[in-house]
Amino acid sequence: MCLDEGVLRSARDGDVGAVFGLGFPPFRGGPFFMVDHEGAGSVVQRLRGLEAKHGPRFAPPASLVAKAEAGELYYPGGRGS
Repeated sequence: MCLDEGVLRSARDGDVGAVFGLGFPPFRGGPFFMVDHEGAGSVVQRLRGLEAKHGPRFAPPASLVAKAEAGELYYPGGRGS
């Protein structure tokens, strides 16, 4: 949602902030890198299941759904692009 709302300038900024600011596991590379690794479709499916069980705060962001439908990556040229 932060990327959709313009809080983040890029996926890379989100990954760096999550690792250094939130304690996201560095070996996972950050949440956007992890989405690329696991597949946006898989993440959207998991979020929709959580949304059904726990409510709308788990709804996948529109940009993630669009990436899943288009088969796009946050790092299309590889990590750090």
